[in-house]
Amino acid sequence: MFRIAHISDLHVLSRTNAEWRSMLFNKRMTGYANTLLRRGRVHRREFLIAVLQAVSTAADHVVITGDITNLALESEYQDARSLLGGVAENVEVTVVPGNHDIYLPPIFHERHFAHHFGDFLESDLPELALDLPPGPFPCVKLRGPVAIVALSSGVPRPPFVAAGLLGDPQLDALAKVLAHPEVVRRTAVVLVHHPPVDGRRRIAQLRDGLVDAAAFRRTLAPLRRGLVLFGHVHKRTYSALATAAGSVNVISASGAALDHPNPSVRAGFNVYEIGGDGSVESIRAQVLDASGLAFHDEAIAGRME
Repeated sequence: MFRIAHISDLHVLSRTNAEWRSMLFNKRMTGYANTLLRRGRVHRREFLIAVLQAVSTAADHVVITGDITNLALESEYQDARSLLGGVAENVEVTVVPGNHDIYLPPIFHERHFAHHFGDFLESDLPELALDLPPGPFPCVKLRGPVAIVALSSGVPRPPFVAAGLLGDPQLDALAKVLAHPEVVRRTAVVLVHHPPVDGRRRIAQLRDGLVDAAAFRRTLAPLRRGLVLFGHVHKRTYSALATAAGSVNVISASGAALDHPNPSVRAGFNVYEIGGDGSVESIRAQVLDASGLAFHDEAIAGRME
């Protein structure tokens, strides 16, 4: 049995006053206001620490589907790298960027994400990866019965826009990855930050969804089974996506530090068990209790047991 722990939207906050002051005259001002009004009240660092400690021993592989930082400040990157480095001492880690990790064009083009998290993105099929500013994507890790395929959907956007984009070159590269014999004989576990399935109106998707989600879903057509894991929505959700060859499970993780009464939103992590034959045996969540001291098992909303 191969166990994958899935966390997302850590939103590691800067605690450096000088950085807060320096960011007030660019897009980060809107993120700062969001932190004061909402995030700063519900994201608990002690919850995040508890989740990271738990996943270190709960799985064979930990995947993080973006928004590791809150405003892509250097101190946030350094703090997040230190926290994830502690996890990586015990279990392998794979990450993808979210929109908060690519907040401004300079952050994107100066390759901050790749600089801090590049050692979590060492692909087993590097010849199929594109040299994108956030790193080498698609990043493929072949582990036992699974092929973990990490994608980058975070791109710089104007204020009040948080939409993601994979782009045709990355989707073309993904098609080649999914056709590779070493991937075909395994169960694909595809990682992306933005939601691949989104029933909202197109204007909402263009504001904060995955702009090319339909093209992404078409690229997944050859999959007979598998997992597509994402974040961004700050809630655990489940849906089944029909493909030309079968069906894949599409699952989101909530914010790893969230203090919230709704168990679908509260801090915790998802756990997926993959059998030796590649079958998806179990999809569950471990949710932190109100005290922040213990986890309990929870079904994921929409998942039929």
